[in-house]
Amino acid sequence: MTAAAARVGPRLAQQVRARWQRLLALWRRWRLWVALVLVVALMLGVLAWLARNHEIDELQRALDRDNAAAAQTLRQGLVRRQQDLHGLAILQLTPEGWPPAAMALLDRYRDWLRLEWRDTHLRLLASADSPYYPAFQLPDEGPLGQEVQRVREVCANAARLDGASYSESHFVQRSAGVGEEVMQMCLPIGSGARRSGYLVVTYSLAGMLSAMLAPAYTQRQSVAFTELDGTRLAVQGGPRRGARLFVSQQLFDLPGVALVLRMDGGRQAPDTLPNVMTALVTGLSIALVTVLILLARDFRRRQQAEAELGEALAFRKAMEDSLVTGLRARDLQGRITYVNPAFCAMTGFAPEELIGHALPAPYWPPEHVSEYAERQAVRLAGAAAPSREGMESVFMRKDGTRFPVLIIEAPLIGATGKHGGWMGAVLDLTAQRRAEEMSRASQERLAASSRLATVGEMASLMSHELNQPLAAISSYANGSLNLLAAEAAPTPTLADLRVALARIAEQAGRAGKVINSVHDLVRRRASQRQAVAPAALLDAVLPLVQLQARKLGVRVQINCAPSLPAVWCEPTMIEQVLLNLARNAMQAMADSPSPRLLRLTVQPEPLARGARAVLRFAVSDTGSGISDEVAGQLFTPFFTTKAEGMGLGLSLCRTAIEQHGGALVHEPQWPRGTVFSFGLTVADPPAHAPPAAPDETPAPRAAAAASGAAR
Repeated sequence: MTAAAARVGPRLAQQVRARWQRLLALWRRWRLWVALVLVVALMLGVLAWLARNHEIDELQRALDRDNAAAAQTLRQGLVRRQQDLHGLAILQLTPEGWPPAAMALLDRYRDWLRLEWRDTHLRLLASADSPYYPAFQLPDEGPLGQEVQRVREVCANAARLDGASYSESHFVQRSAGVGEEVMQMCLPIGSGARRSGYLVVTYSLAGMLSAMLAPAYTQRQSVAFTELDGTRLAVQGGPRRGARLFVSQQLFDLPGVALVLRMDGGRQAPDTLPNVMTALVTGLSIALVTVLILLARDFRRRQQAEAELGEALAFRKAMEDSLVTGLRARDLQGRITYVNPAFCAMTGFAPEELIGHALPAPYWPPEHVSEYAERQAVRLAGAAAPSREGMESVFMRKDGTRFPVLIIEAPLIGATGKHGGWMGAVLDLTAQRRAEEMSRASQERLAASSRLATVGEMASLMSHELNQPLAAISSYANGSLNLLAAEAAPTPTLADLRVALARIAEQAGRAGKVINSVHDLVRRRASQRQAVAPAALLDAVLPLVQLQARKLGVRVQINCAPSLPAVWCEPTMIEQVLLNLARNAMQAMADSPSPRLLRLTVQPEPLARGARAVLRFAVSDTGSGISDEVAGQLFTPFFTTKAEGMGLGLSLCRTAIEQHGGALVHEPQWPRGTVFSFGLTVADPPAHAPPAAPDETPAPRAAAAASGAAR
């Protein structure tokens, strides 16, 4: 039994949890509709309540208007009666002739109970009672009577005001126990010293209401005079039974007394739906709720369709955003209607800067605007058929840089089959062009390497073959010198001949050294470096330089102090570098105007802390200089600006200087010309001479380092 209960417990809890989950899912599905129905019901209730309160406010305002109009009518009636009393006073009648005139006024104004004429001492001269109140009892005329006291007070107030004054209301009994709420009004006759007495009128408050107010005021409501504390003094009319009572109070202020004019209106209270408009709005709202409930069954299908559509749009947007191909849509007038992020990243413009933009497009280069405009006019006119192969063009980024693109454009057909514009795919060809350029440069480097290998083989072969002829030349020159030395009587001619033969032997030996160094480099042997004075390096090349300088009309200037320390180098290679730079400088001045000056300069560089001392060799000319286009390829193998040049001179010179741990650089010279310079390390004492730098130059390039090819 316990085991069965233990099994049933978790199962029941699971069922309850599943039911709550279903109820929660149902609530989540229908909560918007329930909230909408509640909001509509609340709005209907608020609308009915506001309409009912509006009707109640309208009834109250109407009663307030009637009360204000009734008060105004009463004031006008009192003013009119005062005017008639003034007319009675003007008649100057005797006490015996005064009652008939007073009776005429009492007959006209039925709210008057009594009219009295008193002298200045308030003694009664004449009086008249209203015929409409036969049971009215005369007030007490004793000197201490309350009625006389009231008359004295009200007339004293009238004298002080010099105008009509009213007394407070008081109750006067009639016969058979019936009474009347009355008040006196005293009107002075004359003014100041000419005052001849007072006219005292006793008003019936109930008579005032019935005589002065039209029947319309008392048909649906009651009109009453009350005191300030709410005590009723006189009432006329009455509200309808079963109606809601509306109350309006108006202060009725008279000289000497203040009353409240109260109007109780018996009006029918508004219904729950007080007017047709409210009922119509309520009916329409109920119909709207019904329609919404009927549409609820379609809501889920609409939600599902919208979800599927949203997923499709999100997938399409993700595909468009992930493309590296730029997409651009244009209408039939050429205005851009759509661009994807790849197109914006390609051109550098934001979508809002492109969408809606007409021709010319902001990414068109200014120099191609007319050409592109003509091409787009042909395309928009439909004269050019779309090409699947695409068309190459040039676009401009926002920063002004140009880049090549491939445009593939096709007609944009809408869902109705109507041609609405053009859809274009734009490919950035910058990477492709860069790859093509790198491939071309690689092919050129391979070709240059092949040519360098051929040059190396030729240099190796020539170094082997030229050794024997050069040795023969040196032997013949030395033999000739020996023969001339045997002559007993030397002549000037023989002396010159000895000098020439000595130079021939010297240059033949030097050529042999060059060939031997090239041969050693080809076999990748370490170069033999030594400490050499800078002046010795310049003196070695100076004869050849001066020989060519005389032919070209160039003046040679040497700036090298004898006290400069020796440099650590291979003299043959450095001499070839200086000779090559000097020949190039003189050839650069061939077409330049005079003066043509070749300057060979050696001077120490500023010594940095911890660095070795360096001497800078400079070769400067006064030629036309080197253009920026040529300067970028100046040290490229096989690049030359001369018809007879091989393009290896400067490249091999740079290689030789780099093997010595320096760098061959050039810079413009003011006002004209170019300066080529390189630095060589100052030699240490012989016991501490630095080791030779390893030769990492390929054999073909090193073999050509000793050649004298012009740039």
